[in-house]
Amino acid sequence: MRPTALGWIDFEVSTAPEWDAAQVARLGRRLGYHVIWADQSSVLPVVDQVRNARVEAVIVPAPDHLGPLALNWLMGVTDVETVLPRLSFARWTAVGAGQ
Repeated sequence: MRPTALGWIDFEVSTAPEWDAAQVARLGRRLGYHVIWADQSSVLPVVDQVRNARVEAVIVPAPDHLGPLALNWLMGVTDVETVLPRLSFARWTAVGAGQ
């Protein structure tokens, strides 16, 4: 069974949402994820959608599709991958937190 990633596109930022969706899906396949899509009509922020979906990663077309606070919150629960530029943000780890 492949790990699952949530595809996220900010439609206020995207100038070509269909292209962005294709690029997110392509990167997800290349990284070995089964990509599911966020519910754009949901009033829940992306971090809550990620928690509810229990995904291993979030894939976005570019860093500007997430604000800095959303990226920080997401990194507390999942990895974040961007298509262009190609970046990976690993989730925060609790190793050594009690030392």
